[in-house]
Parts: sequence; C-alpha cells; structure tokens
Amino acid sequence: MQRAESQDNLLVKSYILLPLIISAFERDASVMSSELRTPAPYLEVIQSAVHAATADLREVRAGMRARGLRVYEQQRLEIGVEAKFVCRGYHERMLLLDDVIAAQATLHMRSYLGMEKRIAIW
Repeated sequence: MQRAESQDNLLVKSYILLPLIISAFERDASVMSSELRTPAPYLEVIQSAVHAATADLREVRAGMRARGLRVYEQQRLEIGVEAKFVCRGYHERMLLLDDVIAAQATLHMRSYLGMEKRIAIW
C-alpha cells in the first residue's frame, strides 16, 4: 500500500476549504441582501461564485473516490481545522492553520469572483 501523496493531500485540503468558501459566500450574500439598497447585481456575482465552487467540490469528491480517499472526521480546533482521513488503507491526519485557511480562501474567493486568473483548486 502507498501512503498519501501530494495530489491526495491537495484533494483533502480542497475538501476542507471549499465548504468554508461556500459558507463565506452565502454568509456575505445574506449580509449584502439586507444591507445594500440594490443588492441584486452583487448577489448574482456571488451566486455565480457559489455555483463554481460547488462544481469544484463535486470534482474534488469524485477525485477522492477515484483515489480511495475518505475524510472520516473533521474537527475545529483553536488553531485551525484538523481532518482525519483514510488513504488507500492508511490513516492520515491533516491540520490546516487558520492563517493558511484565510489566505487560501481569499485567493480562491477572488478567483471565483473573477478578480484574478482562475486557479486550480486541486
């Protein structure tokens, strides 16, 4: 058996980040809809970003299935998010620090909003 490779780790990292990104977009859309006088154009852009992130999450899940990856536990810690996963029979652990999550989420959110060149999530 082979332990997790870099591609496997990228998939797990994306599996952790994408739901956080989607939640942030949805939370921001909720705030915008109640605070802005004309929220419709902004909400359309955010909804488009949510659809793109959701599509990427589907691809990540398919990639994980194809590579024999399964996240079986996620836990929010004081310093970040810990995920435990199985990769081809080996139990692995990944810790994403809050600073890393914030930086990566910002990059990907800017990409989904069309502010920067589209970057691959995995």
